[in-house]
Amino acid sequence: MGLSRNQFFTLGSFGAIGMAIATTGKALSSELLGSSHVTDITTSLAGLTSSPQILAATETASDILEMTEPETSINLFQAIVLGFVQGMTEFIPISSTAHLQVVPVALGWGDPGVAFTAVLQLGSIGSVLWYFWPDLSSLGNGAVRALVRREYEDQDFRIVLGILVGSLPIIVCGLIIKYVIPEFYEENLRTITAIAIVSIFMAILLGIAERFGVRKRNFGQLTLKDGLLMGLAQVLAVVPGFSRSGSTITAGLFMGLDRTTAARFSFLLGIPAITLAGLVELKDLLTSNLDSIGMVPLVGGLISSALFSYLSIAWLINFLKTQSTWVFIWYRIAFGCVILIALALGWIQG
Repeated sequence: MGLSRNQFFTLGSFGAIGMAIATTGKALSSELLGSSHVTDITTSLAGLTSSPQILAATETASDILEMTEPETSINLFQAIVLGFVQGMTEFIPISSTAHLQVVPVALGWGDPGVAFTAVLQLGSIGSVLWYFWPDLSSLGNGAVRALVRREYEDQDFRIVLGILVGSLPIIVCGLIIKYVIPEFYEENLRTITAIAIVSIFMAILLGIAERFGVRKRNFGQLTLKDGLLMGLAQVLAVVPGFSRSGSTITAGLFMGLDRTTAARFSFLLGIPAITLAGLVELKDLLTSNLDSIGMVPLVGGLISSALFSYLSIAWLINFLKTQSTWVFIWYRIAFGCVILIALALGWIQG
């Protein structure tokens, strides 16, 4: 069953809102010195550089310039706790990225950063592969057989193709953020205030989907269009607070999928994008920032993330067989409101 007109426009609206990320530029200006003053200034500076105070200040300035950004040191205990947070929130529609930023800040540990957060997601991906290996094996074998036989209408082939096509939008958007607008992303979208507002907004969308979604289609009725539409909704996950599973499960409910099917397809859809993001950040972490974390905390965080991710997947799949998503909707609203109150009272900085 396809989207009704109202559901189509509702889904399209929050997809457009999430994609509306503006970029800003910075202008640099300088004044040129007249040639008649250059010789006098150079002579004066030559005399000043012999001063011990100036030499000491120069060394201090050089040290400051070498520091590109502050790094948060993470010990083994903190890494295990952050792995727990990642695992328990990655697949439940409450946003793991938001919790990985808010929880350590609330505990006084500081922001662990995008790189460490993305690497922890590799543990979650390991759990998805572990839990859904029978499904993945069946889908992969079926898709290969269909491709060899040119049976392009085969169900397994369409689901695998839908996962691949649906992964492209968030991969492209992620590359743009990492290499084109990283400063805008850090300064405007990865803020505590933005997380609170987005969390409440996403709760409203999930509530609308829960209230008006027909929930009649199962996993065997998935189409290529489902992969594409859910993939577009997945783009919202680049903004902390939206939640990758939250946005995709919401889209699935709008598209008429039952809750369990929406969750299963959401988990499978996330494998390519999350794996790619995690590997890219792992490479950067190992080559530049490993000293601030260490190999032992990194491995401990990954193991913790994998273990608790598996438990949360198993729990959510069973939960959604008989229950609605309203508990997550109310939690998101409460989470956002608590953050806004804490910001207003000055308990945390936005």
